Order: sequence, then C-alpha cells, then structure tokens
Amino acid sequence: MALVQLNGVTYHDPARTADGFVLFTGADGVTRLIDLTGAVHNEWPHAGVPARLLDPALNDGRIGDLGVQLSLLPESPGGIYANRSVGRLSWTGETLWEWGAEAPGGAARQNHDWELLPNGNHLLLVTIPRQVADLGDAVIGDQGLYEVTPAGEIVWEWRAGDHLAEFGFSAEGFELLRQASQRDPENPWGYLELNSAKTIGPNRWHRADPDTVFQPDNIVISARKANIIAVIDRRTEAIVWRLGPDLPATPGAEHQRINTHTLPRPLDQFSGQHNPHFIADGLPGAGNLLVFDNQGGAGYPPAPLGIYAGSRILEIDPATENIVWQYTAEDSGLPSWSFFSSFVSNAQRLPNGNTLITEGMQGRLFQVTPDGQIVWEYFSPYEGKGVAGEPEVKTLRVPGVDRLSRTRLVYRSQSVPTDWVPAGVVAARDAIDRRQR
Repeated sequence: MALVQLNGVTYHDPARTADGFVLFTGADGVTRLIDLTGAVHNEWPHAGVPARLLDPALNDGRIGDLGVQLSLLPESPGGIYANRSVGRLSWTGETLWEWGAEAPGGAARQNHDWELLPNGNHLLLVTIPRQVADLGDAVIGDQGLYEVTPAGEIVWEWRAGDHLAEFGFSAEGFELLRQASQRDPENPWGYLELNSAKTIGPNRWHRADPDTVFQPDNIVISARKANIIAVIDRRTEAIVWRLGPDLPATPGAEHQRINTHTLPRPLDQFSGQHNPHFIADGLPGAGNLLVFDNQGGAGYPPAPLGIYAGSRILEIDPATENIVWQYTAEDSGLPSWSFFSSFVSNAQRLPNGNTLITEGMQGRLFQVTPDGQIVWEYFSPYEGKGVAGEPEVKTLRVPGVDRLSRTRLVYRSQSVPTDWVPAGVVAARDAIDRRQR
C-alpha cells in the first residue's frame, strides 16, 4: 500500500493571509519561488543554506536576484566543509557574483546563514578548520563570521573559539563542550553549531539609547548545540548580551508543558533553537527577538526535555527578557506534538501581524495569525536524500547508526514581498488567483 502524504497547499484563507510569495530550497536541491496557491513561478538548480531573494533596496534596485551556494568540494559531499563557493544569481540564473576561491583554504565553507549588508558587503557564517587552544590539540570545525567585499576581500572576521569564556558555560558545561569537540573533531556541524547570524538593524532600543548593546550593526548569533543566543559587538568583537545556556526549566517540564498562555512571563529553557533575529522596524513587534525554539535535544549539559515533545515560536522583549508572544500547536487547537521540528526551521513576522513558520523537519510551511489561527498551509512535495538533496548526501545520518532515507526537509523559507519580484510574475500570480475563484 502506498504511503499517502500531503502535498502543496492544504488550506488558504486569502482574507486573513499576508500577501506575497514564498522562497525555499526543497530536499531535491532546487530553490523555488511559489505563490500562495502553490504555483511555482521560478526555480534555480541550486540549494541555499539558506536561499534568500535580495531586497532591491540593498541591491542597487535590481529585482529578483538570489543568494545560494554555487559549488561543493567533491571530496566531502554534503558536509558543512563541502561548500566551495557561494554567490548571487539573477532571476534568469546568470551568476552575478561568486566567492570561495579567495577564501582561506580556497573554499567558502559557508553554512547556516548569510546576509547582504547595507554597505554592499556580505556577512557569511563559516566553518574554520583550526585548533582551538581551550578545547584541545585536534583540528576542529571552529565557527566564525567573515565580512566580504564585492571584490572578495575579507575586511572583518570573528571566531567563536576566541570567545568561549564569554558564552556563560558552567565548569561542568565547558568540560562537556571540550569532550564533545575532541571526541568528534570532524563533526561537520561544529562543536557549537552556530546556525544563525544577523545584524540587529535599526531599532527602538538604539533610538532611545545610542549607547545600547543593541547597536544596528551588532550581530545576533545562535549556538544551537549550546542553547545560546548572543549579541556580538562589531567594534570590540566581544559578546555583550546573551540568553542561555542555562535557563529555568519550563513549568511542568517533565511533561513538556510549554503551552501556558500567561504572558508576559520570564523566558524559560529553550533548546536547539534556530533563526533568532530582531523583528525589523515597521513590522508588528519591531525590536523584539523572534526565535524558533525547536525543543530539540541540545545543551552542555543537555536541557531536560519532556514526553510531550513540541516546538514553539517565541517573541522575546530583549530589555526585560520576557516572552511577550508565543505560538505552539495548542494555539491552533491541536496537541503540542503535532508541531515539532527538533532541528532546522525558522519563523518570520509579516506586515499584517501574521507569522510565517517553517516546520522544517516535516517540509511544512504555514502562516498563523497573532491568536494562533492557521490561515495558510503548504507541504513541500519535493523529496531528496540529505540536506541539499544530492544523491549521495549523508549529512542527515550518523554512519553506522542512521540509514539513508527520503526526506522533504526544508531548512528555512522566506516570505517575499511582491515588489521584490518582476512585475510579470505578479501579473501571472494574479491571473492564477482569478481562475481559482
């Protein structure tokens, strides 16, 4: 008997859904732009970690340009070390910029995140193979940041291994971190697994206090394996603000009761989080931190997780460190475990107050209203093997433990405004809408 799986758009309430398009890389390694009917309006035969359509305001007014990974190192298919080059493509697929050969070791090794900065440079989250003195003698995958000019020059660099004393580990936690880094030094995801790096951007905290730690060009990072969200000062390179690693347990954590609606309330233990970022000016919740709290196994030592496994989206006031809004499956009248992705995933605030959520492990993208009602839901139909969909990619399995299998995994999705794509695409989308009414 064939397995029945949901494909494409399963629900759409146009009256309550934020308009626009959605970009994501499928598990087949192809990046696609879809509308809210699920129709594909463009595709590029490249994966992105993540793929991202560029804001024309940061791109000399050019519309429809895309950032992706462009080539892999053949000796290490699929691993985080395997990224030879990253770059930008036009709407029609021409390579506009590529970087990797100029990088240390001749490979970009970009992973998990990147950003086009207002000055035209790229901020890249990278893996740096090197010895970290505080962790031992083995060459390990340290994680860091490069700022790269259009000419390919690295003009700013930050390495996590130089700042470990600033991460807030207990003595026990640091020893566990050290043991993990030396036990598996070639682990492709690194000992901290930094999975997000984003400048804070213009914000109300900085307008109220020019000396705040929330400077617009400071960078918020996420250490998924360590349960840490932190802000890096661009000028001093020090970590100047941090959430985690060790927070109070969620009330009733033995049963994973993460769904209490008492808000605001103090932040409790997040685990295995992804994509923390400050909500941009002009959006509901601007200046707050939005994060996909996977509630997946992570931490040094590991955070306790309960039997009712479920993920949640948290909106955090960074001044009070209180949760001011959250989403769990129970907000949609569903059991908490029906929304769960123990790894990957992201959330994005939309102009009408909705939130686009990527439940990446399931390949499920959906929009929720502020009160948790699902108004759009889409399941990616694109299958592959491994994160980027390459035929022999094995990054989703531990050799000797996991078997290679099919997946519909989506790392992140991006809601794309209509004025970021060519006018003809918007017209084609509108024609589809008219036919379906």
